[in-house]
Amino acid sequence: MARASTTTKPTIYSIAQAVGVSPSTVSRALSRPELVKDSVREAVLAAAHELGYSPNRAARGLATGRTGVIGMLVPDVQNPFFPPLIRAVQVAARARDAELLLIDSELSASAEQELVSRIRPQVDGVIVASPRLPAARLREALAGVPAVLVNRSTRAASSIVVDNTAALQEIGDRLVELGHQRVALLRGPQATWAATHRARAVRSWAERTGVEIVEVGPLEAQFEDGRAVAAQVIDADAGAVFAFDDLMAAGVIAGLSDRGERVPQDRSVVGCDDVLLAQTMTPALTTVSAPFGELGTTAVELLGEAIAGQGSRAVSIPGRVALRGTIGPAARRTKQ
Repeated sequence: MARASTTTKPTIYSIAQAVGVSPSTVSRALSRPELVKDSVREAVLAAAHELGYSPNRAARGLATGRTGVIGMLVPDVQNPFFPPLIRAVQVAARARDAELLLIDSELSASAEQELVSRIRPQVDGVIVASPRLPAARLREALAGVPAVLVNRSTRAASSIVVDNTAALQEIGDRLVELGHQRVALLRGPQATWAATHRARAVRSWAERTGVEIVEVGPLEAQFEDGRAVAAQVIDADAGAVFAFDDLMAAGVIAGLSDRGERVPQDRSVVGCDDVLLAQTMTPALTTVSAPFGELGTTAVELLGEAIAGQGSRAVSIPGRVALRGTIGPAARRTKQ
C-alpha cells in the first residue's frame, strides 16, 4: 500500500477506500473498537498506520461525545505499588488511543468522592485503585460514570483484584517447615479490601496449622510505620512477620536492624506485592508477586466494556509466591 502524499492529508474516507469498508466502519474501528470484528479493526489500524493517519481528537469527541481520556485515581502515588500499575494502565490506554489523567487522593478517603466528581466531565471513565470510601459512598461517587475498581470488590462497578490467599498460605506453610510457631501479622490500612483479605488469609492459615498469631495494627502502608512496630515484634517474641506490603516489610527489617537483629537469622519477614524494592533490597524480600501488567491491561479492558455499556464483571487474579532471602529457620530464643 502506498503512503499518502505529503500534500494530501489522510482521512477516514481514504482509509475506508484502502480497506474496502464504509467510512462509518472506519470511524467505529477507531473510536469504538469493541463494536468491530477483530479482522476488520486490524485492517483499519494497519491502513491508518500505513497512510500516516492521525485522528483529530477534538473532532472525534464532538462526533462521539467522548474525550479520549480516562481518569485514574490512586491513594498514594509515592507508594511503590502504584507506579508499575499506573504504567501498565497507561500502556494499555494508549493502545486504545486514550490518554490517562492521574489523580492522587493523598490517602484521604473523603477526598476520593470529591476528586471523582471533579474529573468526571473530563474523562470517558475512571479507574479507581484501592479506594477507601465505604461501600455506600463509593456507589454514590461512581453513580453514572463508567468505572473499574482495582483491589476492591463491589457491586458498584467492574473490578479486578489480586487474590493472595493461596500464595500467602503457601509461604506460611514454608515457615512452619522452618520451625516457626509464633508469627506477627501487621495489618494494613483500616477498611481497605486488600488489608482485610490478606489478614483473613493469614488468620485462616494460622488456624489450620496451629501457629500462634500476634496482630498489630491497622497500620498505614508506609516504611516508617513498619520501622516503628519492629519493637512490638520483638516484644511479642514473634519469630516471623507477615507485613501488609513490601514497603512496610522493608520498614520492619530496618527497625529490627536498628535494634541489632538480623533477617533472616533472628527473624523472618514476608511482604506482599513484589514491587521493585522487594527485588533490589539485600537480602531480597520473600513476598507475593502481583501481576501488574495483567492488572493494568484488564482494568482498561473492563473500563472499555463499561464505557460501551456492556455491564460490569469481576475478575480475580492469583498472586504468585516469590521465595527469597528474608525467611529462614526459626531462631532459638527465650521468651522475655
